[in-house]
Amino acid sequence: MRLRPLLGAATGAALLLLTGATAAPATAAPTPNDTVTVDAVGRIAADGTVTLSGTYRCQSSSGPVFVSSSVSQGASTTRYGIGGTQAVCDGAKHRWVNSGRPTLGALAPGAAHVEATLMELRPLGGLPLPHFHAVRDRSITLTRA
Repeated sequence: MRLRPLLGAATGAALLLLTGATAAPATAAPTPNDTVTVDAVGRIAADGTVTLSGTYRCQSSSGPVFVSSSVSQGASTTRYGIGGTQAVCDGAKHRWVNSGRPTLGALAPGAAHVEATLMELRPLGGLPLPHFHAVRDRSITLTRA
């Protein structure tokens, strides 16, 4: 009979920890002097694989950093995630190339909109939370590969 109060207290403590940990906000403002660019042309292969590219630069990090990208077309609000590349934050300019295959037929050659994000997973209280180094939105052209 004493087990029930102990379980209740343990569950409450776990919920408090989870709520407190997830309530910590991600750093939304990009880091000054860090950049990410998107090339004006992306490629779409016959099998639907999309390849996007650009450059990035970041000065330093305390956790792993990634360049992620997504693409949309036309008036659709659906964005398709296109791969991810691990970044090296050494102050130098580097190239990134991401590839991915969204739902077959979802994208076609022509005008598209890309968002690229340079994002770090910073440890905070044992949990990795996102810190944004740079974000870039750009209209591009998808061409047949």
